[in-house]
Amino acid sequence: MKKNDPYSALRYKEFNIFLLLRFAMVFGWSMQFIVIEWEVYSLTKNPLSLGIIGLMEVIPAISMALFAGHIVDQKEKKGLLFKCILGFSIISLGLFLFTWPPFIKDFSTQTILYSIYFFVFLGGLVRAFLGPTIFSLLALIVPKKLYPNAATWSSSVWQISSVLGPAVAGFSINWIGVHWSMSIVLGCSILALIALTQIATKPILNPKIGEPIMESLKEGVKFVFNNKTILGALSLDMIAVLFGGAVALLPIFAQDILKVGPQGFGVLRAAPAVGAFLMLIISAYIPFTKNAGMKLLSAIFAFGICIIVFGLSSIFWLSVVALFLSGVFDGISVVIRQTILQLKTPDHMRGRVAAVNSIFVGSSNELGAFESGLTAKLMGTVSAVVFGGSMTLITVFLTGAVSPTFRKLDLQKDVEEHEKSE
Repeated sequence: MKKNDPYSALRYKEFNIFLLLRFAMVFGWSMQFIVIEWEVYSLTKNPLSLGIIGLMEVIPAISMALFAGHIVDQKEKKGLLFKCILGFSIISLGLFLFTWPPFIKDFSTQTILYSIYFFVFLGGLVRAFLGPTIFSLLALIVPKKLYPNAATWSSSVWQISSVLGPAVAGFSINWIGVHWSMSIVLGCSILALIALTQIATKPILNPKIGEPIMESLKEGVKFVFNNKTILGALSLDMIAVLFGGAVALLPIFAQDILKVGPQGFGVLRAAPAVGAFLMLIISAYIPFTKNAGMKLLSAIFAFGICIIVFGLSSIFWLSVVALFLSGVFDGISVVIRQTILQLKTPDHMRGRVAAVNSIFVGSSNELGAFESGLTAKLMGTVSAVVFGGSMTLITVFLTGAVSPTFRKLDLQKDVEEHEKSE
């Protein structure tokens, strides 16, 4: 196998099946989120309601994350993933019914809205387990020396599905309506279940099976906070995502500011994912492991600039370009962060580390949505987006100033050590 083979991880059959499964789940989940965003804002015309969607998902995701990480490290990953996908299917079915006019014709708007929030809340519970399970399963499918390449392709598939999910949602809302758009989401979960049957059961690598939960959780949190590289990457990305969550306000930009309707909404929502996907493909050929710290800081700084430009723009295609470029720089950030996590995390702690990651980064998307909705309510939509981008720039500057070790981070040596060990 070539040392710099950009397709090395793809030469493993189970990894390709894993990518199909991940595509189906992320496509379905991202499409569902967009459809629900559109439906909720259409029902309420209140920007705070968009923030509440994020809050309803983040509360269970954060509160259950560490417990979920402990369970993932203790259990067989394939069976656990099956339960997660099944749970997502039930949630999608519920949302399918609560967007079906004959089913909800006698319900008040408030009842429909609270029911949607309830299903989003259940989705947060499922997501608390889904992220750590997928992260742990990936590490059992490919050799350690291929982690950077596998992380790149896995992130690429995540971005492809993030591109297509919102884009299809925007067009399908216009063509077939909210209700039948949810049937596509339900189909995605079924596809994911079928794909999972083609992956073999994996061994449990945790030597401390049956370890008391509090000791297990304490060990996981302690590891993350003692590892300055992991902690720095998670903290930096969390703040950037928290304050740079302009995408949560896209229904307002599409309907009230740019006035481009559901099709324009789909384009706006897909633009950052298109940029990120293109950058992730490039990263398969040109790895970001060398001088990773400075590249991560620079990428997030540029991301903040793009968010400010988007917030100030009143021209549709300028807004699309700004979001596209924000995705390019976010793609760099995703690859570097995922490579750090895969290379620096021991096998027996992957579930707990991924759980902490979900608290820092995954849940910051929903907290960012709530922050964006709240600040939009308090200071106006445009001001809220510009404020978020500015806070991102300040965070990057402070991180670079107070952490010279992080600025000098280089992952190339870790990659070379894994290659020698195998």
